[in-house]
This record gives sequence, structure tokens and C-alpha cells, in this order.
Amino acid sequence: MTVLPRAFAWQRIDTAGGEFVTLDDRRGLRAKGVTFAADNALYTCRYELYTDESWASTRLEVVVEGAGWLRTLRMERAAGRWRVTTSEVGDLETVLPTAPLPGIEDPDRLHAVLDVDLYNSPLTNTLPVRRLGLLQAAQGTKAQIEAAWVLLPSLAVLPLEQSYEVLGPRLVRYRSENFTADLELTGDGYIAEYPGLASLA
Repeated sequence: MTVLPRAFAWQRIDTAGGEFVTLDDRRGLRAKGVTFAADNALYTCRYELYTDESWASTRLEVVVEGAGWLRTLRMERAAGRWRVTTSEVGDLETVLPTAPLPGIEDPDRLHAVLDVDLYNSPLTNTLPVRRLGLLQAAQGTKAQIEAAWVLLPSLAVLPLEQSYEVLGPRLVRYRSENFTADLELTGDGYIAEYPGLASLA
């Protein structure tokens, strides 16, 4: 059993919930986390996330569980392509009738993706910040990316265009579709304050 040397915890601001993660970020990222929330269905989520040394995502494994149901997702990137597999036990639709199916029908839609974005997880916003060197970048620096957005609790995966703009020291503006948030960062690029969502404990 591997012991990871660092830990972070975030308290959700918008609902009952939080996230706790242990990680090793000395050569890329290896992280193991747990989230829970009561936003659209009561659930807990366990995940493992891996990047290469450049902080490009290489693997994400997620288990989401609620009363009477459980879903799993595994995403792995190799040779420039993503492989996505899922499983389900029970029936999430009885709790959340609008829940989409887990995974993505055509993983080739993720061909440009180097970052995964787990729904409402402050940790995963750190991935492009570190990969693109935004913590050290000059004010006004902008970057446009496409991320694999993993919805919770359904584990549906969608390609999502995102932008990051450096506003000043430890402050980055995040945009996706019609959403904007100014993210306050720690000295090593993790989210200290995500307005309206979560704050570092």
C-alpha cells in the first residue's frame, strides 16, 4: 500500500459536501480523493487520478455510490487516444430520472483532451494551471483548452471548452460556456478559494 505525502480538504460552500485528497506531486500528479455532496442526488465519490510528468492526465478511475446504486468509470489515455469503460449496479435513474448514461459513446471526441475535470472538484482545476505554467505566467496570459468533463453522479463524460486567464499573482479567471469564476490559488497552484463552490479547509 502506497502512502501519499500531501493532503488537502475543501469545504463546499454551495451545498452540504466536501472533498478530501491525498497526493504526490513531485513528478506529475498521483492523487486519491473522496467527495460527497447533496446537490442533485446524495452520493459519495472515490477517485484516483494520474498525470504524466508534464501534468497531462493519463488515467482517472471513479466510483460513485448512492442508496441502491453504484457506477464506475475508468478513463485511460495512451498513444494520444482515450479508452473509456463503465459499469453500473442498481438504478440511478430511480433517484435521478434525468441522469445520462455513464461514459461517452464516442471516445474519439476526446482526441484533443489532456485534462480531466471532475464535476465540482477543486483539485482538477489545478491540472491545467500546472500543465500550462500559469502560476508563473505574466498577468494577461490566456490559455484555451478542451477538457473531459466528468459529471457527477452520472459519470457521463463530455468534451468541454475552457479558458484560463492570469489576473495577477495566484489569481486565475476560469471560463466554460456561460460560467466564470476567479480562482484564488495557493503558492503551488492548488485552489484556495473557488467562489460559490468551495474553499480550502
